[in-house]
Amino acid sequence: MAVFQTQTVGSHQNGTMNGQSNSNNKQNGGKPWVSDLNDPDIRNAVPQDVPSIIDLKTSLPKHCFEGNLSRSMFYVFKDLSIAFFLYFGMLLVDYQPYSFVKFVYTPFYWFMQGTIFWAIFVLGHDCGHGSFSKFPVINDVMGTFLHTMILVPFYPWKVSHRHHHKNTNNIDREEVFYPIRAEYCKEGQDFRPFKPVFLGGISWFAYLVVGYFPRNNCHFNPFDSLYYPNFWGCFSSLAVYAGWLWVVYGYGDIVGLYYLASHYLIPVLIFATWLVMVTFLHHNEVSTPWYADDQWDMVRGQLSSVDRDYGWAHGLTHNIGTHQIHHLFTKIPHYMLEEATAVFRQKYPHLVRQCDKPIIPSFFRMFDIFEDQRHIKDDTKLFIYKSINKEKTN
Repeated sequence: MAVFQTQTVGSHQNGTMNGQSNSNNKQNGGKPWVSDLNDPDIRNAVPQDVPSIIDLKTSLPKHCFEGNLSRSMFYVFKDLSIAFFLYFGMLLVDYQPYSFVKFVYTPFYWFMQGTIFWAIFVLGHDCGHGSFSKFPVINDVMGTFLHTMILVPFYPWKVSHRHHHKNTNNIDREEVFYPIRAEYCKEGQDFRPFKPVFLGGISWFAYLVVGYFPRNNCHFNPFDSLYYPNFWGCFSSLAVYAGWLWVVYGYGDIVGLYYLASHYLIPVLIFATWLVMVTFLHHNEVSTPWYADDQWDMVRGQLSSVDRDYGWAHGLTHNIGTHQIHHLFTKIPHYMLEEATAVFRQKYPHLVRQCDKPIIPSFFRMFDIFEDQRHIKDDTKLFIYKSINKEKTN
């Protein structure tokens, strides 16, 4: 059965929640809670009795934080091997024009190769967080290699992704998919999501070029204020990226545009679709709180991540669905996320945010809610999306 749970402790376990409780003020970093908590839906959504990040860390097994280079390289070898065999199979069916085998294998190849590219991205994601190995140089070299081959500029992404983790579900500082305040919703300023583009992977590359409105930045500009403090890392990564584009162009010059698209570009778009969909779903769900900057704190922000079940693709894409514990502790490598998540859920069930509903329907359901409700008042301090149909989701 599909389940959505956002188990949080409400006022009945933690006294008043209207800014009068000293314990609440302490849990909110010494900042008084705002009147938004008069909304019972918001009051029940904001987690209470939240332990410190140190207490959370000490509750988990120490070995969960230990990255192993050999084990990480095994997954790199596995994913690259799968990608090669899928590609080799595509080359074989290309010699059978108009055959039934080609008709069946081609879309299978596009989807599966795109999914493997997504898995490769997740390994590079480990590199960006330093959980791939304990060696920073190896992490950056492997991250650049893995991400460049799927058209991701590694180091600029690493910087912007770090910004996302430092501001998770902060309305005023998040990196992407945040609610838009009214001051940015004037005619001609705001964008309106277009589902085919949003889901089709194109929006990922648009984000790389122009950022996410209204906090725009370009991942290909190392002089951008977000990237300039890491100029040489970004510049080196972009130089490798440019070299890879030259290789891709050369491949297309040899095989032609059709085969370049079939062998590589379409799988890249499938990967980008995975990336957009997963990123969106991990931080947007009914009753998942968003905080104004003066109400946000690190632990509650990370707890606004949502665990998702990707079914057959969960293990193949390296447990990326166990997202709450990843956001709390980015140094945990992907192959330890399941164990750490199980311990976290056992010890802190009231903090768990987990949605087991099917992924594709969840995306379209949540996208409609996002599109309908994402514009908020300028003075909003706490915000949650609410079910359009007022259905019970707990």
